Amino acid sequence: MKQLRIRVLAGVFVVAGVLSWAGARLWNSLGTLPGVPVAAPIVLALIAVVLFATALSLRARFKAQRERRPDAKGVDPMMAARAVVFGHASALVAALVSGVYGGTGVLLLELLDIPARRDQAIYAGFSVLAGFAVIAAAILLERVCRLPEDDDTPPTGTEPAA
Repeated sequence: MKQLRIRVLAGVFVVAGVLSWAGARLWNSLGTLPGVPVAAPIVLALIAVVLFATALSLRARFKAQRERRPDAKGVDPMMAARAVVFGHASALVAALVSGVYGGTGVLLLELLDIPARRDQAIYAGFSVLAGFAVIAAAILLERVCRLPEDDDTPPTGTEPAA
């Protein structure tokens, strides 16, 4: 599995933000712009907390295994792989959703004189921050579950010369 690339996540964020800003601008000119849900930052923050708690739990279990503690619980490799896949998927979705809410929030900054739009701009801003927290927790989880490099074995597909 490839590592999360900050450039890819930033690209998804920027493209989604620009498209969302343009779409929100068009939608607002044609009628009423749909609101930013209050639950958006809450759900993203909950995902960030789950990812962060998983990373801390796995880090403690890996440390206990490395120190060969007698009461150490083992880490199932499939569970760790699933956690990393969940982190990757969450980071990509969070980059996309944060971009969408970021683009919408930029448009809402022009409408701060309307109280309802001001509240939605705040929700959009918190959604972007919570999305960044999801990305940070996913990167931490990935680093915790990274396998140690094995320098003694040749890369796959190459045979040492005899």
